[in-house]
Amino acid sequence: MLNLRSSSAFDLASRLEQQLSQQLHNAERVPAAEVHETAEAYEVVLELPGVDKAAIDVKATDRNLVISAERLSQRQLPEQSAEGGEAPAQAEKAHAPLLSEFRYGTWSRSFRFPQPIEREQLQASYRDGLLTVTAPKANKVSTVTVKVEG
Repeated sequence: MLNLRSSSAFDLASRLEQQLSQQLHNAERVPAAEVHETAEAYEVVLELPGVDKAAIDVKATDRNLVISAERLSQRQLPEQSAEGGEAPAQAEKAHAPLLSEFRYGTWSRSFRFPQPIEREQLQASYRDGLLTVTAPKANKVSTVTVKVEG
């Protein structure tokens, strides 16, 4: 026997909100990016607040740019001396957040460009939580003359 459950619009909206919230919570979050193109280069800008510069890795192939990084929580950072004579375990417990909505962990993003890039001339700078990577376009233009026979 099939049981049908009648639902009000509020019940449906509540279930939809619950499902969306669950999907957003479980979804992998990657930093927001902007990609710009000029006649000479592609420029990729990523938001990376709280990421240590040493934890950022930029790699490139002929047309692809792969950027990966890791964001560690304050509790995961290398040991620092506890102030005030507290034991390290007590200091860690005292600084544990009551609520944290920050995203920690590793991630990777890749970008494929329409034209080849000069891998050896990549430039990357990190300032105020923004990573800017400039990838110059490859200038491999060649002309071939073919003799017509016949």
